[in-house]
Amino acid sequence: MKILLTGAMGFLGSRTLEKLIENESITAVKAASRTNRDWRKLEHPKVQYEYGDLTDPFFVHALVEGCDAIIHTAALSSPWGSYEAFLKANVEVQRQLIRSAKEHGVQRFVYVSTPSMYFELKNKLDIHESHALPKKFINAYAETKRQAEKELEESGIPYVSLRPRALIGRGDTIIMPRLIRAYDEGKLKIMGDGKNIVDLTAVSNVADALILGLFVEGKGVNQIYNISNGEPVALWEKIDLVLSKLDKELPQKKVPLWLVLAVARIMELKSRLTNKKEPPLTVYGVGTLTKSFTMDINKARDLLGYEPAVTIDEAIEEFVEWYKEHEGN
Repeated sequence: MKILLTGAMGFLGSRTLEKLIENESITAVKAASRTNRDWRKLEHPKVQYEYGDLTDPFFVHALVEGCDAIIHTAALSSPWGSYEAFLKANVEVQRQLIRSAKEHGVQRFVYVSTPSMYFELKNKLDIHESHALPKKFINAYAETKRQAEKELEESGIPYVSLRPRALIGRGDTIIMPRLIRAYDEGKLKIMGDGKNIVDLTAVSNVADALILGLFVEGKGVNQIYNISNGEPVALWEKIDLVLSKLDKELPQKKVPLWLVLAVARIMELKSRLTNKKEPPLTVYGVGTLTKSFTMDINKARDLLGYEPAVTIDEAIEEFVEWYKEHEGN
């Protein structure tokens, strides 16, 4: 099987590429990336790197040619930004890939979506894929990722869409590093009561789920799956664990939720009225750090054959070891 992997030098993409190389059923991988990141590049006879812009239809057409399946991990992922930018990166690119996939006879499309579309500023527990989505999404990212899901659902191409929650592990340059930077700048405080329970997911487990998506048959095809470790944790305890492994101590003083939300709303308003840049605090960001959020992954277990192999603590340990080695890259 020949695979096109988009976002191949991203956090999830690079870890997925490792799994694709290991899989004997995969004979070749076109690893697509906007830019070259040498520290994430994997040299292997199966892998051919292609650099370019997925909004370019000619680049995408050439990428898809000769491929049996697509794993699409690339996206504009941010809690802030213009709707037009998200539409272009998350929906228009999806359309380009689908169009080329049809032209070249691609037999499977595995898509990385997001559980952000479930988000509301309240506790949500045991969310199932069939639960009603909010009438208004929290941000343009969540809205356009749902649009991209719909594009795939209506394409006629056999597909699997995954909604993985809060990835951690070796190679993370977003979630944990952002919290560490906030700590180092004296800005990290426990928000709310600090007792919120959430799902986290070892990035290795998400990569496993993507591989399963390539080969699943029968009722497992043309489905959307929640992906997590399936063992909710106390978020601030795990943040404290990461910091302690880096010889840092999380301040125990708590900031009331009403206060931090008020500050976030003021910052968002100021940004909209001035430079449009992402503010230091967003309502979505506050919500992810203060509200309980867990998902039901039984569908993935039953139909996809997914079973988390790496624990959250193991993923934290591999992140910490990697971060110590690569800090400053």
